[in-house]
Amino acid sequence: MIDFKVGRKRRSSSLIYHEPPETIEHMSDQAALPNLNANWVNAKGQLRTTLTSYGFLWGTILMITTDIFMYLIGAWTIHLVLIICLKILFNIIPGISQETSWTLTNISYMFGSFLMFHWVRGVPFEFNAGAYDNLNMWEQIDNGAQYTPAKKFLLSVPILLFLLSTHYTHYDLTYFTINFLAVLGVVIPKLPYVGLSYLLETLQVLTDTESPNTGWTLFSFSRRSIA
Repeated sequence: MIDFKVGRKRRSSSLIYHEPPETIEHMSDQAALPNLNANWVNAKGQLRTTLTSYGFLWGTILMITTDIFMYLIGAWTIHLVLIICLKILFNIIPGISQETSWTLTNISYMFGSFLMFHWVRGVPFEFNAGAYDNLNMWEQIDNGAQYTPAKKFLLSVPILLFLLSTHYTHYDLTYFTINFLAVLGVVIPKLPYVGLSYLLETLQVLTDTESPNTGWTLFSFSRRSIA
């Protein structure tokens, strides 16, 4: 139902809504306690420093070497393991060609990566009083800093998988288009200044944004940049 406004007309609202930066309270809560949801990505660098400091003790060297291996398995190598498992899974399905197998592997990894790093916000456990409720996993890693070793690795994996998929599909135009769109959906959100909400996640209804003289609700794209 159209609701005509009486009195002063509202200024025409833009379809692009810029989400305000984090408040001082949120930033204080984020700095108060470690973010267990994102710190696993930085485990490699922290353990490397510990190994340098305590490398003279044989028992400590053995323990730290084991920890480094475990963290590498959990944080970096798990991506390669998942890709290999997906490829094997699609290979054993009867009637699927190698071209289709590589494409399904690429799409499955991209979809899972998008959900994990860019779609879900907050943390799965409540240790920070809701300080990270507005941030997705990618923005929590390294406190939002760009071009860190972990983020470079996470950015390079989908690109390399796309190149492999393109090669083993023999540069077929149909497969190339599908794989290219899939990698764009994962790479673009990882670039600087893309922000908190983007692509499908950014499309939301602003109940407080109305067009002038009507009660129609406008759709809005929300973008937020982290310096």
